[in-house]
Amino acid sequence: MKVITLGKTGITTPQNAFGALPIQRVDLDMAKQLLRRAYEGGMTFFDTARAYSDSEVKMGEAFDGMRDKIFIASKTMANTPEKFWEDLHTTLTNLKTDYLDIYQFHCAKQCFAPGDGTGMYEAMQEAIRQGKVRHAGITAHLIGVAEEIVKSGLYETLQFPFSYLASDRDIALVKACQKAGMGFIAMKGLAGGLLTNSRACMAFMSQYEALPIWGIQREEELEQWLSFFSEPSEMTEEIREFIEADKQHLSGDFCRGCGYCMPCTVEIQISQCARMSQLIRRAPSENFKGEFWQGEMAKIENCIDCGLCKTRCPYGLDTPNLLRKNLADYKEIIAGNVEV
Repeated sequence: MKVITLGKTGITTPQNAFGALPIQRVDLDMAKQLLRRAYEGGMTFFDTARAYSDSEVKMGEAFDGMRDKIFIASKTMANTPEKFWEDLHTTLTNLKTDYLDIYQFHCAKQCFAPGDGTGMYEAMQEAIRQGKVRHAGITAHLIGVAEEIVKSGLYETLQFPFSYLASDRDIALVKACQKAGMGFIAMKGLAGGLLTNSRACMAFMSQYEALPIWGIQREEELEQWLSFFSEPSEMTEEIREFIEADKQHLSGDFCRGCGYCMPCTVEIQISQCARMSQLIRRAPSENFKGEFWQGEMAKIENCIDCGLCKTRCPYGLDTPNLLRKNLADYKEIIAGNVEV
């Protein structure tokens, strides 16, 4: 297993980390079981967020008394210093710790900088001075914002979507981080569930100085990632060919599931409904054909073409049209006219 150091932070960890967003969907006992097994299997870096409901609480319970054995990163979506300090206090309490290895501004739409009038950068630096935060990080979905963050030199880590569907611009961003001595944390390494070959995903990551945080909520998923500690996945010609074929299959307009388009004015679950065609084929589940998702997909017919989702999409997608295409395909699948 490749070991990487996150830029100038000095944090050195296997290139195989735990993304704790999904554990909010399982009960406490299962969450503790997954987190402890991940540590026992070799993972040392765990990423969570104040926005992930009770994810922090579950992590705090799982690693109580083990603080010196792991690295913990969390995030705040605060946009005022008052909210920043409130979130930080709650996060430290939930995690049963007095410090975070990395604290990140979550889904930042701007690069918070000293003297910008928000007070956010100053709050982060004060938290570092107080010893409550060891390293300042930031996460983004918008490539332009991410590039600005790297150029600023103000942060020690950047978290950004990165998978083998990455564009040349995305790859250049990762390399720019490395050149700047900035740690790169890769979220959405499975492209929101569209990629299902874990070995190919891991092999792709091994080519870069990137730390993937895999979203895990099931034991079988965790065991796939842990298997790479004993059987490392490296890029081979066979895997390269598979990736290229998969990229061709997913070429064109498709939703990455980042959620920036939400909320919808008529309550369509855009980030799922706009990629239902790929999800139902690439990760088959009878759940997608059930009453709940039939009802959610039907909401697409209520679209009023307000255009808000289009203006918010970082990938420039014609989201209303994409939704309608997915609905038409979905109806054919439900009717049995198309094989999945």
